[in-house]
Amino acid sequence: MSTLPNCPKCNSEYTYENGTLFVCPECGHEWGRSEAAGSETVRVWKDANGNELHDGDTVTVIKDLKVKGASSPIKGGTKVKNIRLVEGDHDIDCKIDGFGAMQLKSQFVRKA
Repeated sequence: MSTLPNCPKCNSEYTYENGTLFVCPECGHEWGRSEAAGSETVRVWKDANGNELHDGDTVTVIKDLKVKGASSPIKGGTKVKNIRLVEGDHDIDCKIDGFGAMQLKSQFVRKA
């Protein structure tokens, strides 16, 4: 009796291992062990105080932030409404009055 998982695309029971991947000979689909286990990593964004952030939240900048190409920094205490969380180094997309579209790091904001 086989302990290998069925193919997630065609549900074939004739899968085999090829190194660290599982392979389906019927449809040719290849997948890794984490996909086979069904474990999905979910990223959680947190502010400077450890509070969880979500799309649409309002946050406050906690310190003055220099902006390349701008004559003045973003002052600490500036409220930023309706944030959008994205993957990457700067993980918050937003619009700041007087500056326009910006990307911020979540470590420099706190939930309002």
